[in-house]
Amino acid sequence: MTGSQMVVECLKEQNVDTIFGYQGGAVIPLYDALYDEQENFKIIRPAHEQNAVHAADSYARTTGKTGVCIVTSGPGATNTVTGIANAYMDSVPIVVITGQVATSLLGKDSFQEIDITGITAPITKYNVLVRDIDQLPEALSKAFKIAKDGRPGPVLVDIAKDVLMGKAKFVSRYEKETKTCVPGEDTEEKALNIARLINESEKPVIYAGGGVKTSRAQDILLDLAEKNSIPVVNTLMGLGSIPRNNRLSLGLVGMHGSKEANLAVTKSDLIIAIGARFSDRVIGKKDRFAPGAKIVHIDIDEAEIGKNMQVYYSHVCDLKESLESMVDHVESNDRKSWIDEIETWKVDDGIKESDFAAKNIIGAISSKFSGDPIVVTDVGQHQMWTAQYWKFNGKTDFVTSGGLGTMGFGMGAAYGAKTGNPDRNVILFVGDGGFRMSCQELVTISKYKIPVLIVLMNNSTLGMVRQWQKLFSNKRYMETDIGDDVDYIKLAETYRIKGVQVKDMESLKQFLDSFEDITEPMLVECKLSKDDNVLPIVPPGVAIDELIVKTY
Repeated sequence: MTGSQMVVECLKEQNVDTIFGYQGGAVIPLYDALYDEQENFKIIRPAHEQNAVHAADSYARTTGKTGVCIVTSGPGATNTVTGIANAYMDSVPIVVITGQVATSLLGKDSFQEIDITGITAPITKYNVLVRDIDQLPEALSKAFKIAKDGRPGPVLVDIAKDVLMGKAKFVSRYEKETKTCVPGEDTEEKALNIARLINESEKPVIYAGGGVKTSRAQDILLDLAEKNSIPVVNTLMGLGSIPRNNRLSLGLVGMHGSKEANLAVTKSDLIIAIGARFSDRVIGKKDRFAPGAKIVHIDIDEAEIGKNMQVYYSHVCDLKESLESMVDHVESNDRKSWIDEIETWKVDDGIKESDFAAKNIIGAISSKFSGDPIVVTDVGQHQMWTAQYWKFNGKTDFVTSGGLGTMGFGMGAAYGAKTGNPDRNVILFVGDGGFRMSCQELVTISKYKIPVLIVLMNNSTLGMVRQWQKLFSNKRYMETDIGDDVDYIKLAETYRIKGVQVKDMESLKQFLDSFEDITEPMLVECKLSKDDNVLPIVPPGVAIDELIVKTY
């Protein structure tokens, strides 16, 4: 086989059926090999390589598979860096295959040569430059294993062009995927100890992060919470792990968390952190985060234990295994006084049902798609509004850029999710700032006829930055207002995508009533006031219970 044929054979061994990638000089041999295998792969070419990675990222989050993208050397490779960093911060398993100049040209500043393994070393779980064709099968097998083993993450395999073109006997190095984490002998004992702490506490709170969804432990988390009546707060990445209409679900915690979520954490006597990393966006002023609580931290990654917060007790394990053992040992408890106390902290935001506000827009769309949709966001105010107001039902997949906060993430992520889940509705919420960074991907959505609903929350400004300037910089607005210099409906129509602008709730409802499922690409532009804020908000440098609930 040629090296390129070996790559294709390795992808088939890993049951890869979808590739997001962009052709180029160094990977022409690889695409030539794919030419003969088109019946085995769906290949999506984005408008820009960064979006190939975002698409592979979202595909992985929503299918449970490893996402794959292929790009060429030089700028093709460097264009993937932001996408790789995004996947690294959010613990998403992807394999990025990059072409490289021939081995004889390495280190000579050759055309489109770049040290992509050096560049991505801090943002990958593993990366390798393959210079020898005999090492190629092992490098790819190792890449897929590492991407999903333990805490998932991105891996990069850089392959020299002469390796792709060379020939050798193919020797499979394929290893069956192993269990992400084999429970240790102490799993039962540690679960029992944590259950005792829960049983002894009066005001416990479960702090659930993205690890719950990664380990597919949503159902067992709900069992634990309901058996012992433990309120659940979520990180941004953890939203969707418990139905939002459940009496125990308090929603988002931290900088834009609800008052009841933040106060519940502050006044708790036990925090059970499950698959969460105590991000600065969650804990606020560190020494005042849950000051009277014992902190229990359950996570698959030992490096997270004690990294941001000192913990009372920890368990490094597979989350699902640990929670299953824990449920057996916790006692039934209604915790009426604790639940009733939390209920008193809820506040009326003053938004009327007729107001054309983010809460009502997102609420109406959430009611329309109440089954098991995939909700994708870009980054900014619309992202936080979606996190606050979408009616997550435990079946909803929520795909967003959490750790890196990548504007421009949404478009690629939306079609990546739909490609992997053709039978589910995909809704993208994006602001006008993020949309301008990625609107070229309308051509990808149009070319492949990918049916996603794009909800453009247009307030003619970089809303989140403007909000900070308003609240904390004495309204000194600098380089945030965008203006109305683009007709986004005409832009969508240029790509043969249906576009509608709405300015009130009635016209939005008429648009939503005009179809059942999302069967074609559509864009609905919602015109919002640039002065609308994301509330509550915790100002920088203060405790999470010192939140601003209203502004005047």
